[in-house]
Amino acid sequence: MKYISEYRDAELVKGVLAEIKRTVSQPWVIMEICGGQTHAIMRYGLDQLLPPEIELVHGPGCPVCVTSLELIDKALVIASRPDVIFTSYGDMLRVPGTDRDLVSVRASGGDVRVVYSPLDAITIAKQNPDKQVVFFAIGFETTAPANAMSVLQASSFGLKNYSVLVSHVRVPPAMHAILSSTYNRVQGFLAAGHVCTVMGYWEYPAIAEQYRVPIVVTGFEPLDIVQGILMAVHQLEQGRHQVENAYPRVVTLEGNRPAQAVINQVFMECDRKWRGIGTIPASGWCLKSEFSEFDAETRFPISEIKPEESPVCIAGLILQGLKKPFECTAFGTQCIPEHPLGATMVSSEGACAAYYRYGLKK
Repeated sequence: MKYISEYRDAELVKGVLAEIKRTVSQPWVIMEICGGQTHAIMRYGLDQLLPPEIELVHGPGCPVCVTSLELIDKALVIASRPDVIFTSYGDMLRVPGTDRDLVSVRASGGDVRVVYSPLDAITIAKQNPDKQVVFFAIGFETTAPANAMSVLQASSFGLKNYSVLVSHVRVPPAMHAILSSTYNRVQGFLAAGHVCTVMGYWEYPAIAEQYRVPIVVTGFEPLDIVQGILMAVHQLEQGRHQVENAYPRVVTLEGNRPAQAVINQVFMECDRKWRGIGTIPASGWCLKSEFSEFDAETRFPISEIKPEESPVCIAGLILQGLKKPFECTAFGTQCIPEHPLGATMVSSEGACAAYYRYGLKK
């Protein structure tokens, strides 16, 4: 634990916070992309320790939160079939669809199983040749290599009863969407360290240059986060807009090239709907045509679904950094983790869940 404890050292964090206070001279709005970073910020009270000039807003970096309502409803239909074993990571089970969730499907007799890897779903498919096994392949770039590998494994084993329901999303197009919005308030970014571990950060300099915003690749421990904020503040105060790496113990410019190769072998870019935000061009990955036999949306044709979001939930605005959870009239009353109106309240990386868990009401 020594290596981790160094990045949770209170005195070191206080020293960086003091440097931020000495450096900042005007208000700045900085967005952390990743929901894991949001939870760390709230857990350790970092937003309360920053000088008042620094406002942190929360981005769309929670893959559970941004999986479209339409796709969740498709998952619920597929999971309800008697010939299907539906597999998923546990954090998707309580994400609300239009009128139910995967836990409800399981309670009604559906065979819904939690797995810890898509390769677990491959094993289940081998063990149950009389069933169709579907894996809910959600996530940002971080989970894409393993999900792609499961498709390659299924192909090599000749499995005819395995498919994936794909909901992969990509960070750079989301950053473009946020920064190009007429309502944008973001002046600097803390980029998600785990995404950059896989993809590197070679895509980000063009974004920093186009929108003239600093981007700092940041980790998830308190010292990582305040160091990332300090580096962003230095750039903002100096009028610079560059990409810097505050997570060099894990992230390199080029990223994990073998992992990228596996992704590119199986997936291709496509438009993707983001829950509460809408369609962002080229913001997702879909299966290439040569792997279409493993596409659950093809294997299980479903009539068009036109779901409607809760008119009360403002998760889309929260995911774009335009609102805070406590600004939602339903927060903590109509919408709680046990009865969520939106995914941001139930996801382990959701901003609303973080505010609720750590008691931040204002």
